[in-house]
Amino acid sequence: MKNKTVNLLDQARAITKYWSPKVVGEVDDSYLKVAKVKGEFTWHDHEEDELFMVLDGRLKIEMEGQTIQLQAGEVYVVPKGVKHKPLAVDECLIMLFEKKTTLHTGKTSTALTKDISEQL
Repeated sequence: MKNKTVNLLDQARAITKYWSPKVVGEVDDSYLKVAKVKGEFTWHDHEEDELFMVLDGRLKIEMEGQTIQLQAGEVYVVPKGVKHKPLAVDECLIMLFEKKTTLHTGKTSTALTKDISEQL
């Protein structure tokens, strides 16, 4: 993954399953991931901050007491420990920046949960 260019949109468009992030790069102890999303994800939280960037489309991130709406080019960081549920009415392409130790759905396990081995 190092020493090569990566087109985030192309990588995200190539994903065939919604809510199945793929690692496309590494920065020190963090992964750069892309995902194709549509519909609702599950409520969960992480022990680390999680950065969302919309590459194409629109994404909502519901949190207790607030909803963030992101459009292409916009970024939001969900602080560690904050329960959140991403959702997209229409297909949306996103980039995630997370520590390598971040679990896909935190301590919550659902049918949508992906192990890191499925993301590499």
